[in-house]
Amino acid sequence: MADETISRRVRDLARSTPFDVLLGFFAHEYPERRARPGVLDLTFGNPHDPAPAEYVEALRASAVPRDEHWFGYKVSEPAARAAAAESLRDVVDLPFEPDDVHLTTGGFTALALALKLVCDPGDEVVYSVPPWFAYEVIVREAGLVPVKVPVSPETFDLDLGAIADAITPRTRVVLVNTPNNPTGRVYPLDELRRLATLLDEASVRNRRRVFVVSDEPYHRIVYDGTEFHSPAEVYPWTLLAYSYGKTLLAPGQRIGYLAVPPTLPGREGLRPAIEALQIAIGYAFPNAVLQHALPLLERIPFDVALYQRKRDLMVAGLRDIGYDLHSPEGTFYLFPRSPDPDDRAFEALLADHDVLVLGGKYFETPGRFRISLTASMETLEASLPRFAAAFGEVG
Repeated sequence: MADETISRRVRDLARSTPFDVLLGFFAHEYPERRARPGVLDLTFGNPHDPAPAEYVEALRASAVPRDEHWFGYKVSEPAARAAAAESLRDVVDLPFEPDDVHLTTGGFTALALALKLVCDPGDEVVYSVPPWFAYEVIVREAGLVPVKVPVSPETFDLDLGAIADAITPRTRVVLVNTPNNPTGRVYPLDELRRLATLLDEASVRNRRRVFVVSDEPYHRIVYDGTEFHSPAEVYPWTLLAYSYGKTLLAPGQRIGYLAVPPTLPGREGLRPAIEALQIAIGYAFPNAVLQHALPLLERIPFDVALYQRKRDLMVAGLRDIGYDLHSPEGTFYLFPRSPDPDDRAFEALLADHDVLVLGGKYFETPGRFRISLTASMETLEASLPRFAAAFGEVG
């Protein structure tokens, strides 16, 4: 019966790798495992502590109407755009203007908007593996073709040779995620410059511009004094996607943006097209309260020092046990090698010890697993003996 009522397109989307595996996990394994008393949940970047008072107060204050238009239809509100542009200029060394920022319902929508803005059906989108698990389904939903390339296995850097080999006359976008989820790698400026040169040459050769879509929801979460650089700084044909859900630890309050760098030729002509597309794909603007709150939300700092301590605790603790892992330069994830080559089996073994993680299969990287550091320090400390017990059982 389902085959008669659901379109073939939707069925194909539900089978997109690794989205199909994740859907099953969400629907069955995760709710059952999470409900067990005493379980330590290190799967997703969800908050584990109550929201800060200043966050709650910003939403509360912004829910009080100040005029008759307070809850009227919203596109991208001027005050919210100005606050976002000012903040973005502090992170990315470009003179972004408020009109360069197009507010969206989170990072998902910003990515979908960017792809649909510059791509035609059948165009190819190149991205690196391991990827964020939603890339393929977002690419396919836009009628595009995902083309996957490996990263450097030792450093997790972009494999520029593999990217160059993957580009064809149908390539329209190279999707870059820095700082990277799940590896935590922050791509250095020299590497981004070499990528820009490669894409300029490919654009000339194919007589069609190749764009970068830069997925940057973690660009404020970097450690050890690491310098973050956006591809937009060295490649004008970059569309920058951002989500506030990471730094505010509030992924359920959906707000983000798509930013067009001031160096992109003819960017003014993109503005009405972006707004029209946001309406066409389902009125993809953030709700009124979040837009009114954004100038206040931008003032709430992310405690980078706390998350660096969490990273250091877990990296040292896991290495002492015997796990093989690198120390990430950004994000709030760890991506260790599984002591059992079957990462799904090891994920299940950890679950038996009441520690929940995401196996590498969800990131198309068998033999690894991801840990989220958004859990409390107490939860992370409590997890280490359980990681040790599971490691010992594998041998």
